[in-house]
Parts: sequence; C-alpha cells; structure tokens
Amino acid sequence: MSESMAYPTLYRKRIMPDECVLLKDDIVISCSEDILITKWNAIHPKKDLHHGYSCYFLKEGIKLSKFYRKDSSLMYWYFDIVEYYYNKENNSLISLDLLADVIVYPDGFVKVLDLDELAEALEKGTLSEELLKKCLFRLNKLLENIYSGHFPMLKKYIDDAENEPMPF
Repeated sequence: MSESMAYPTLYRKRIMPDECVLLKDDIVISCSEDILITKWNAIHPKKDLHHGYSCYFLKEGIKLSKFYRKDSSLMYWYFDIVEYYYNKENNSLISLDLLADVIVYPDGFVKVLDLDELAEALEKGTLSEELLKKCLFRLNKLLENIYSGHFPMLKKYIDDAENEPMPF
C-alpha cells in the first residue's frame, strides 16, 4: 500500500463472534506502507462510545483506537492485537481481531482484556496455535512499549491526524 494509490476497502473480522464487517463509513485520513489512520463513528453506538480514530500499525500487528463519548470527551485508548491481510487484487485490508486487548485510560492506568477468550478460541479450534503465538508475542511487545514510556509515541499518530485538515 502506498499514499499514491486509492485507499483500501477496510474490513474488521472477529473470531468471537465469527463475523466480518465492511467498515464502509470509516474515513481513511492517511495510508502508507506502515500506517493507516481512520476516523469513524461507532457502528453500534453504545451508552458511552460514540466515535473515534484508529491507527493501524500494519507491520506491528496492532491497532490503536481513541474512543470518544458523544460530547467528544475522551473515554480511553484501546489497542487491538490483530493480524492484517491485504489483498492487492481488490485493494482491501482485513483486520483480524486476535482477541487480546489493552486499554490505556486517561489517567495512565493500563488494563489487559480478554485473555480468557484466547484460551477458549484455541480450545474450540477457532484460533490456530500460530495465531495464538503471534498474539501473545505482539501483546508482550506492546506492553513492554507501554511500560517503558513509549505510549506517547504511538498515540502521536492519532493526535497529529486529529489536528490536520481533512485531505478532501
């Protein structure tokens, strides 16, 4: 992928529940070989979650999202551990959610979620051992980066995108 080509069509695929959703309303702000940044409204708005931004770190296998309430106050930062599949023929990008998630709250508190789902998916055969290993290695690397003070460098991509005028 490069900035000179048309932005890819985005899909979010989940293992639990088993679904693949076209992210037809997400707005791609920028795209390169390493990073893709989007702005979006929640597909199914919840009591708190209303809209946000996401940064796909294509080579690291993580996606960072900034979740906002309806009044545009920050809820938290949300990391998905993912596997990306790019199809050059139809210029599409599937982000497969590998279940483990990390939340970073505005006060800096870090919470890891859904590790039980990893074990359940492996047990049911809906997650391969190979993807489980990738997930755990990526989760470990992400946590090491957060705990060593590198979170500001990761969130900077979204912060900068929010402050830039839209490309169209």
